[in-house]
Amino acid sequence: MNFSTIFLIQIIITILFCILASIYDIRDNFVPSRLCHILALFGLVSNAILSLITSNVKFILASFISMVITYAITYLLWKLKMWGGGDVRLFTAIATVIPTGLNVDFLNIFPQLSIYPFSFSVVVNSILVSFPFLAIFFGHMIVKNEVFKDHPFYLITLLNVDNLRKLIHSTLNRTIPIRDLKEGDIVNDYYFDDEYIIDLINDVDGNLEVCESKSDEGKYYFKSMSAGGITEKDMYLLKIMSAQKFIGKCISVKISYPFAPAIFAGLLIAVFYGDIIMLFTKNLVLVV
Repeated sequence: MNFSTIFLIQIIITILFCILASIYDIRDNFVPSRLCHILALFGLVSNAILSLITSNVKFILASFISMVITYAITYLLWKLKMWGGGDVRLFTAIATVIPTGLNVDFLNIFPQLSIYPFSFSVVVNSILVSFPFLAIFFGHMIVKNEVFKDHPFYLITLLNVDNLRKLIHSTLNRTIPIRDLKEGDIVNDYYFDDEYIIDLINDVDGNLEVCESKSDEGKYYFKSMSAGGITEKDMYLLKIMSAQKFIGKCISVKISYPFAPAIFAGLLIAVFYGDIIMLFTKNLVLVV
């Protein structure tokens, strides 16, 4: 078994896992941690085998370094509320399996490589291709919620920034019973006055943060800290607080955008064509 065959197996396994992650993300709005952990383990094992076969430590070393760096960068972007925790784990797993750019010569696969690691090309490609996905998702939510059914001329008023903001808010947010909350839901601002709630949330140390409010709706409010949504502990705490009437029975949550399909598309482009920015730069230079 030569290098190209092993690389091909790595590509196929990674693509299959990304397909599964996309299905879970679209269906359940959640990428299972176990799925990403298995893929990352496969990456470490397969690259360790390459190092043993070649007596060269660079494969497993590159896999480990790529895993750590990609996790650090994507975790930082998670803190900036760019995507969910499952997306961080999926990016990290991909980086572990395919740490560097690869050429599969017998299939004539020679993607445009970049000056940065392969995993960063997947991240960049995913961000760029996410915009069409986001537009389709937003349009689907507008049609699903029948926004223009009772207001056929509302589209014209979207030229107004306030109306556009209201449309986005009404389309990408919904109010649900707290008993229906699940892990990963992104909780919007919930206003309250009882300072005991602050202690309860701080004790859990999950993904909810409490802020002081300048609104008349309450002295404080809590919300999800990132696009990763609430943790399992947060979920149970909110349900207990609702049952004990510390808070109400309903809560507003964001309708999160499934990012795993964009990661899958970004991976395919990176594998078969290369880095989108490098391709664009190369073609631009050729034109000029």
